[in-house]
Amino acid sequence: MDFIPPSINSLSAISYGLGLVAFLGFSCQLAFRPKGNWRARALLTAAAITALWELTGLMVAVHPTDGTTMAYQLIDSVRYGSWLVMVTLLLSGATAATISWPKARLSVALAGAAILTIATLVRSVAADSLTPGPFAWFFGIWVAASVYGVVACEQLFRTTLSGRRWAIKPLCLALGASFAFDLFMFADAMMLRTIDPDLWSIRGLVHALTIPLIMVATVRNRDWTIDVAVSRVVVFRSTALLLSGIYLLAVAGTGYYVRFFGGNWGKAIQTVFFFIAAVLLLALFSSGAIRARLRVFISKHFFSYRYDYREEWLRFTNRLVSSIGELGVAERSIKALADLVESPGGALWLKMEDGSFSPSGRWNVPEVPRDTGVGNLPEFLARTGWVIDLVELRTTPDRYPGLTLPRWLTEIAAAWLIVPLPSTDALLGFVLLVQPRTPLDVNWEVLDLLKTAARQAASFLGHVRATEALVQARQFDAFNRMTAFVVHDLKNLISQLSLMLRNAERHASNPEFQKDMQTTIQHVVERMNRLLLQLHSGATPVENPKYVDMSQVVTRVGKALCAAPDAISLEVEPGLRALGHEDRLERVIGHLVQNAIDATQQSGTVCVRVFSESDRTVVEVLDTGQGMTPEFIRERLFKPFDSTKPTGMGIGAYESQQYISDLGGSIAVDSALGSGTRIRISLPTSARPYEQLHARQEAA
Repeated sequence: MDFIPPSINSLSAISYGLGLVAFLGFSCQLAFRPKGNWRARALLTAAAITALWELTGLMVAVHPTDGTTMAYQLIDSVRYGSWLVMVTLLLSGATAATISWPKARLSVALAGAAILTIATLVRSVAADSLTPGPFAWFFGIWVAASVYGVVACEQLFRTTLSGRRWAIKPLCLALGASFAFDLFMFADAMMLRTIDPDLWSIRGLVHALTIPLIMVATVRNRDWTIDVAVSRVVVFRSTALLLSGIYLLAVAGTGYYVRFFGGNWGKAIQTVFFFIAAVLLLALFSSGAIRARLRVFISKHFFSYRYDYREEWLRFTNRLVSSIGELGVAERSIKALADLVESPGGALWLKMEDGSFSPSGRWNVPEVPRDTGVGNLPEFLARTGWVIDLVELRTTPDRYPGLTLPRWLTEIAAAWLIVPLPSTDALLGFVLLVQPRTPLDVNWEVLDLLKTAARQAASFLGHVRATEALVQARQFDAFNRMTAFVVHDLKNLISQLSLMLRNAERHASNPEFQKDMQTTIQHVVERMNRLLLQLHSGATPVENPKYVDMSQVVTRVGKALCAAPDAISLEVEPGLRALGHEDRLERVIGHLVQNAIDATQQSGTVCVRVFSESDRTVVEVLDTGQGMTPEFIRERLFKPFDSTKPTGMGIGAYESQQYISDLGGSIAVDSALGSGTRIRISLPTSARPYEQLHARQEAA
């Protein structure tokens, strides 16, 4: 049969084999994607029939028989008719708001498919009894069908509304190219009475090469309800790889001729040429401007939306929260916004506490002086929420009524966009971006993305500022608490000095009193110096806890607080040690003893006991005073800034409990109204409880 060329080579098997894989994969992808309207069904049907046609072509190439040849011709006619019907159906609804099916056009397409099928059957049955010459009309029918396909594609593109041509253009190019190839092949066969073997051999691959354009069309036409997933990253990298391959082929071809015509120096010149070409390729791939231009070109010509919003949002969020080199929070925010529009740099202004806007960060731009004003720019941004295109502002200032930019900003030639950072109730700041690496059309999609990303960046910056303010407030709170502790200790020291001053009037001539007074004053001075050091270092003691002789601590407390010789009784086991800070333990025990004295009448007694119990050193302060209720102990005793004394600060018991707990010890209170009070301090005698406690705190 002269429809199949008499000589078939291995190229035919490769061509139709690749075409089979391509159309089979495309059909499977369409079959497993959401679909629902007639366009989707027509496209899936045409792709599936074409895959079957590629299979019959492969069978003919591998094992050409009358049966495989007839199957190839019949499937080819059905395939042709399916694509003609597909184009006709699209042409029917190209200019209408609703789907319409003009019967005339659809009838022509269906009639053409029927004629091709019938002609193929007639040609197959009569081929054995007739010579090829009279059947030139058979190729004429295929020429007519190809012409109809080309014209239908051209009409589809022309009759589509101008706003939709961008979406339908890839499909028109793909189908128009395949129909044009068949037109050339069948016109050649009509004149020569047989099909050219080379043209037939590559026919399967030529039709498969149209699949990328058809896929792009399905992505651009979402109303087909066929969601063909074409990854922007894959397209970008595949395009880069394709361009690299073309570049390397060109370099290889040029290198061959350089060596061929270079004579004796040919090899050396070729080596230098390859080195220069490799360096140039690396320079091109490392160029941000080249990558930006390629990304914009792909987004503009292959996708209906410029951005892959999922990828952009994940990348934007990652750039905000992740550390990029030495960039701070402000610089990361600038870079995240700038990368969305291929801008190589920018600067950030934030609102200060006094309401002014000050430069707070910059990335790849010169530093802006802090004393420069911003005019009425913040008021305009807060009122409108617009992204200001400075290029547009220079050419058509009427589009931004009431906006007055500061002189220094208008003098920056590279200034491009001003992006506001809106917070919940006011303008947090704004970002100035410089000109992009590649020309970029600032359309509605770019503006919407920038506004949304700017709101996220403003929320991030606001959260960071709120966190910093909270940390600062906590630092002030800790400082205030520490100051309250220090003031309380100073109050106790002043009480000691006042007591000593009152006793000095009666015992000024007593040498023993003078000696004790000198020792007490020296001790008070040392404690005041430690308090000043603590103000500088914080509430935590400067030194690590060490072993303290508790008998000496309690003895000093007794001497410092004794107004009468028998006011305090001491029962101390000598040599007992505990882990802590000597001055802090003295303040804690002194505070408890002073409270016991204040709560006890002159006829009462106050006793301080120091003894050992298991692996602990215990200090007990007992008095026969008025006592306390369980409710007071539970709710008020260790509550800060709550005191029953007219001049008290309510911080001593709280500080004592916090410090003893920090050492790994405990304070227990046993009291009742009218029965006195016993306060029991249990202190560790080894560093293990202290180390275990702080290890748990660090782990938490």
